[in-house]
Amino acid sequence: MFTGIDEVDWASLRHAYGSAEDVPGLLRGLASTDPVERAGALDGMYGAVHHQGTVYDSTLACVPFLLALVACEEVAERGGLVELLVSIGQGHRPEEGAADGRGSADAAVRAGAEVFVALLGDRDSDVRRATAEALVRFLDQPARVLGLLRQRITVERDDQVLLALTESLGLFVRRHPAHAAEALDILLTLGTPPYDPGLRLAALGQLAGCAPELLPADLVPTVVELLGERSERRRSGCSAPDGGGHLDPDTLAGRLRRLRPSDEEGAYLLRTLHTALGARVADRIALLEGQLSSPDPADRCNGVWMAAGLFRGWRADYSVPVALIGEQLGTDIDRLRDASVSVLGDLFPLAAPAADHLHALVTARPDLWVHRWERGTPTLGGPLKALARSGDSRATPVLAQILARPVVPDDLGRVIVHLGRSAAPLAPALRQRLGQVPLDSPETYDRAVPLLSALTALADREAVPEVLRLVRGIPDGVRSRHRIVESAVRALDAFGTGADGVVPVLRGLLESECAGVAAGALWSVEGDAGAVLPVLTRELAGADAHRRRVAAEVVARLGSSARAAAPGLSRMVEAECEWERTAGACALWRVTGEVETVLPVLRSVWTEHPWVRGTVAACLVDMGAAGARLHDLVEKELGVRRRHLARSGGHGSHDVLEDERLLRVCREVVAPGR
Repeated sequence: MFTGIDEVDWASLRHAYGSAEDVPGLLRGLASTDPVERAGALDGMYGAVHHQGTVYDSTLACVPFLLALVACEEVAERGGLVELLVSIGQGHRPEEGAADGRGSADAAVRAGAEVFVALLGDRDSDVRRATAEALVRFLDQPARVLGLLRQRITVERDDQVLLALTESLGLFVRRHPAHAAEALDILLTLGTPPYDPGLRLAALGQLAGCAPELLPADLVPTVVELLGERSERRRSGCSAPDGGGHLDPDTLAGRLRRLRPSDEEGAYLLRTLHTALGARVADRIALLEGQLSSPDPADRCNGVWMAAGLFRGWRADYSVPVALIGEQLGTDIDRLRDASVSVLGDLFPLAAPAADHLHALVTARPDLWVHRWERGTPTLGGPLKALARSGDSRATPVLAQILARPVVPDDLGRVIVHLGRSAAPLAPALRQRLGQVPLDSPETYDRAVPLLSALTALADREAVPEVLRLVRGIPDGVRSRHRIVESAVRALDAFGTGADGVVPVLRGLLESECAGVAAGALWSVEGDAGAVLPVLTRELAGADAHRRRVAAEVVARLGSSARAAAPGLSRMVEAECEWERTAGACALWRVTGEVETVLPVLRSVWTEHPWVRGTVAACLVDMGAAGARLHDLVEKELGVRRRHLARSGGHGSHDVLEDERLLRVCREVVAPGR
């Protein structure tokens, strides 16, 4: 297996952490008879040699030895090594474009692909399962590959391997369209009785992804029925449980396995189908309703997590599935309840159909009001946070009780902002807490800024003394001092009062790094453009992009009285940063009323940078008829079903909230006052 391994100059090769001289030890560890040593070696391969899918020169040098390892029946757990080879074959080089790296890695595995032919009939089911995909990806003989898959399906008795073979047929259709017809016939056969319901679900998922025109007209009822049959088989013991019952070692791979769903196979089957259905949102909602109504808690838990993906990606009326997720909050199954709370917490007002269930959980479980971490300060518990984020006023008295406790979660203030005026009774306690924040602690920022956010949202003028205490008293050197002061000044801006001491403090900040926000607050208090315009003009000409943007936002509030700032705004619309261009363009219109320069900039940033659309739409509301030439963008946005921040590489916790806000403002653009 390791012939020639010592002839490789490993020290001259590299992996994620430098020299690859430790790689021979990892390769030999993969062949160890000690399961802990094998697991540690595989951990090292993924952690260093193939870090985050990267293919280094040392990774390529490992491929011949990995191929030899998987071909040796004496080596244990070779299925994981086949999976590693599949991943390497799809990897990318760190110093090259993804396409170049993928090509070299693919070629390295493809050169030894004949090994996979024999492995498809290996006595180890894990090897057969992993080999199905490898065969399709790396053996460049489509007709032969299809024959091997068809033959294996006729003799295979392991359900997990059959599922892998079914998935590989779908991959085959996508990779070899000229040979697709026969593969599709096999998939159609696998999707019918007497095959196992899980296998039929897998076949339907692959058809949805590669040949949706072949799906049955009654797809959703069929899937829900199959899901029920599969669950019944699991409950009666006819299907083997996931995981094989072995204990996972304390390695990266082991920890990842422990994080998998309790019914990993079911999660994968339904996730595949949801992904393939894509924009067929009505079908996906109906499918979710079936999942969330299942008698099997594992099916419902999988449905909750799949609902999260649908909610984040697509616009629709989700009141029914959200209400069904709310019903899961009454369960005594922690995994299901916690999943439901997590998903509802990211929906904000869209969680309203589940608010009664959230309130019932909050009422019944005071122990869930606050989450205490092993390290760090406590945070609000998920159920209460979700209830408050939904805007439900029933969260207010519970938050009042928490505010009366000796220790208050640092994130409480950020949650209160979503309650609107119904949180007004909390203002006295918030003021008191703000007055108790230490001025010279590493925790000052974390404790003060959320409280300032809440008091700003409530526009609580009585908090002026506590806010001024922060502005005056925080010494230099405190972490993020300028950000604390900026948040405090924004609060004074929202209060709009010239209470004792406010104006001198604001004027004293006009030469600081918070000059822009101080000028805005001074404008709110005094309304004297002449007093703040020189400061704002200076800020617009400065080198700090954030300060320029803040100044532009304040200048926009001054309107035509700030014409002296127009040259600085004109420079901003040429800036590289899209946020700066947007702020400059919006301010330039409000100051000059000029549209010929502004509208092309707004059209460009809207099209190229979706995350600025909310700001652009708000400007279009103010522009009225003057912005009519951009209404086509708004009307198109309202007709798109995909959320504007949806992306394949991840998501943010506020994506749904930001998208719903954008839609609300867009409706105001095209139908003012509606």
